[in-house]
Amino acid sequence: MLAFGFLFGDPLRLLALDWWNDPEAGHGLLLAPVALWLAWKTGSLPNARPSIWLGSATILLAIILRYVGGVAAEVFTTRVSALLALAGVAAFAFGWRQIRAWWLPFALLALSIPLPSLVTTTLAMPLQFTASSMGASLLEMRHVPVALSGNVIRLPGHQLFVTEACSGLRSLTALLSLGVLIGGLWLRFPLSRVVLIALAIPVGIVINAVRVFLTGFLVFYVSPDMGEGFMHLTEGWLLFLVAFGMLGAAAWVLTGVERRFRRPEASLGA
Repeated sequence: MLAFGFLFGDPLRLLALDWWNDPEAGHGLLLAPVALWLAWKTGSLPNARPSIWLGSATILLAIILRYVGGVAAEVFTTRVSALLALAGVAAFAFGWRQIRAWWLPFALLALSIPLPSLVTTTLAMPLQFTASSMGASLLEMRHVPVALSGNVIRLPGHQLFVTEACSGLRSLTALLSLGVLIGGLWLRFPLSRVVLIALAIPVGIVINAVRVFLTGFLVFYVSPDMGEGFMHLTEGWLLFLVAFGMLGAAAWVLTGVERRFRRPEASLGA
């Protein structure tokens, strides 16, 4: 424990600070406690056996990554190394079966690590253009005069900039995390979980495009003030709740599909 704290305490401290201060990483404040609670609720398996060699090899790999990340001053690598070391300690003490039983907590902890800025910038740009294009198309369908130039939507007397913060990457990351959590808690088949996580991507993109459309619609018909400040943030929160509801509805449908597949298996077993 002392060695773990000495090697990985600083990366974990900086990660916690990012959760608190960086809006792009704020979902970690929810995911990390939920992951720890799920691991505690699952507990240790009665047939768990220590995997000395696997645990030692994983810890050694984590130490190497920690060293490389520290030399290169790359915080993402040091944070991944801390998670890998945690998995190595678990394997050393409880074995591979325990790691499989704790797959959901480890997945949530992995999702709580913010991606490098280079990756987020690369992903945000196409999301900005997609949201701008779909939002402009929806505005045209409502007979709003609009001209699109990249990520700039021009309305009569107004301009809407779909910035990186409005690309939808933040809500998409949160939806993917919720998809993993819901799939792990509600669904039983791996294929169903994969389908639910895959559905989170188009849901997040479409909901963000609807947000761009509503912003332009309200700016054009109501007031330019509707495109910024409290109203803009409230609109984003409400639409995220809609996206979360859609994801929950998809999980409910997949749960029904799983029941239909289970019944034939149960009858065959009987």
